Amino acid sequence: MEAALFSPSSLFHEAEDHDEQVVGEGEGESQYPSEQAFVERIHAFPGMDLKIREFSFHYLNANLLWPGTFAFCDWLVQHKSLLRGQRILELGSGTGALAIFLRKSLGVDITTSDCDDEEVEENIAYNCRSNGLELLPHIRHSWGDVFPTCAPDWDLVIASDILLYVKQYAELIKTLTFLLNCYKQKDGKVHLRSPFTMGLTDASGKVIQLQQPSFLMSWKRRIGKDEQLFFNGCQEAGLDVVHLGSRVYYISPSKIH
Repeated sequence: MEAALFSPSSLFHEAEDHDEQVVGEGEGESQYPSEQAFVERIHAFPGMDLKIREFSFHYLNANLLWPGTFAFCDWLVQHKSLLRGQRILELGSGTGALAIFLRKSLGVDITTSDCDDEEVEENIAYNCRSNGLELLPHIRHSWGDVFPTCAPDWDLVIASDILLYVKQYAELIKTLTFLLNCYKQKDGKVHLRSPFTMGLTDASGKVIQLQQPSFLMSWKRRIGKDEQLFFNGCQEAGLDVVHLGSRVYYISPSKIH
């Protein structure tokens, strides 16, 4: 087993100075490997190291740990009271590292999800076992498709560095809108959105109260103006977007919708 060959800080620096080029859907298909290969690395998370097996290649970039994962872990540890008692769903779990960390460090109730891909699901299960965890609940769901449950009951949806493909933004927003607008409490009753007990300040210093349900997203990689297309799309779909600082964003159903 080898230690991670890159540091999050080096990736942050690169992302701040250069727009990153990402292969779009359908491009480079001839380069897909005929047989999946893996590498297992040790990654440093707040207060612990995790053994994470990564794909050498994955066509939807579910193969690596991106900068937002590490930054989001730091932010969530600092705001851990937001997670207390919440049922959490992670979108774009990839290797499952973020969910595994939150489960091990904070004991949260968390479900992983990613594209409808058996290899991704099996790799998350492998990483759970490698880090001494029982398998986390997992949902195979490609954004924009009909969601496997008609009554989502997750209080909090989270994600890190998932804005890789502009072509997928509309599908992601469709899934996100469903999860937030069709939310019901676990007991089946429609949940009136009430604020979490802990207030936060946005990037301008204004005090805000997070609602249930809501979406928290960390986004560290920069791809020029494309990311703004996602935020604009959210607002057009009736979702409010608030920057909480440290490139962590809070998205919730608009109060006027």
